[in-house]
Amino acid sequence: MKEKGRQSRVLLECSLSDKLCVVQEQQYEVIVVPALLVGGFLILLAIILWLFIRGQRSQRQRSGPRGTASVPASRDLSQEASGQGEKVFLPLKETSVESFLRAVTPSLAKLQVPREQLSGVLEQIHKGRCGTLYHAMMTTKDHPKPKSVVLKVLEEAIGLQEVQDFIGRIQFYQYLGKHKNLVQLEGCCTERLPLYMVLEDVVPGNLLSFLWICRRDVMTMDGLLYDLTEKQIYHIGKQVLLALEFLQDKHLFHGDVAARNILIQSDLTVKLCRLGLAYEVHTQGAISSARTSTIPLKWLAPERLLLRPASIRGDIWSFGILLYEMVTLGAPPYPEIPPTSIIQYLQRRKIMKRPSTCTHTMYNIMKCCWHWNENSRPLPRELHLRLEAASRSANDKAVLQVPELVVPELYADVAGINAESLSYSYSVL
Repeated sequence: MKEKGRQSRVLLECSLSDKLCVVQEQQYEVIVVPALLVGGFLILLAIILWLFIRGQRSQRQRSGPRGTASVPASRDLSQEASGQGEKVFLPLKETSVESFLRAVTPSLAKLQVPREQLSGVLEQIHKGRCGTLYHAMMTTKDHPKPKSVVLKVLEEAIGLQEVQDFIGRIQFYQYLGKHKNLVQLEGCCTERLPLYMVLEDVVPGNLLSFLWICRRDVMTMDGLLYDLTEKQIYHIGKQVLLALEFLQDKHLFHGDVAARNILIQSDLTVKLCRLGLAYEVHTQGAISSARTSTIPLKWLAPERLLLRPASIRGDIWSFGILLYEMVTLGAPPYPEIPPTSIIQYLQRRKIMKRPSTCTHTMYNIMKCCWHWNENSRPLPRELHLRLEAASRSANDKAVLQVPELVVPELYADVAGINAESLSYSYSVL
């Protein structure tokens, strides 16, 4: 009613045919409201722009000069200079490697070998991602007669990260100490580049090559025996378990137990080598997925194939595969199963059948290593006792015989191994 009364009063002041005053009143509503909306929008836009500019300015102040970045000093990858309260990060200098070597060499003083004591590089054994292996001769004050050693060499064209990793592997050997069934570190040369890691030479070579030679119709070659009995298999197996027990006591495991990673001497003393995965466990607490993918699938325990955490019990599974390798004189495991199908085969709770050259006693030991549930597998010490008991009644006269000779390329295809990895017989770390 109030609205109607107000409009009536306005109309009474004008003539009935004059609509000017009514039109003017409506124009106030058409003009004022949009003006208020536009004004509010402009004010809001100005506030947003002001906040944005303020944020950009404070961000530039925090980040410092354009194109610089803060690198943690603990990584020793940059040098820091200060001036007027600001940190300026300088690029890595060429002397960083030399500085690192000067700092770390005193801790390796007891292992240092004068370079002049190393001579007679015979041949390059293998070139790997962590250095190149060579045969060489070494003389010492205590043993003036030269002895054969293996040099792991880190060449000059490398960076600080590679040097730190190489030194870390030497320190890992230092941490492990000596064990008769692990490849021993004889010394090192780390005061300058190139860096040397001096390792003992084990002759005749790796166990897999030895097993293949045992297939030949020879009793001796170069004065060395090349035959194998059941009792000798237990003798070799017990030594491998001693090495695994030693690693377990240090909360480590090997990660790739196989005949190709075991070195054997003419008296059947064996030494577990290629401790790179154990080094990774020591430094990082676990084996990276990238390294796991490089291990042949047929030697891995089910939990490893399913990308679950690895442990010493995974080594026990692989030890059962090792027994199969020895009793068959180097046959590839699961010969009828493609490497890519091995996990499906194991998920059906299937295991390898007993080889014709294998006794029921040894096969039962294999089966206890191949329990799907890792907690059901024995630990190295318990398994060592089982091998000790079995060896008392084992045959020490009958020589294992397999008539077929091995074709390395065919073996590599069936085993799921890179054929190039079989071209050298000595590999460490």
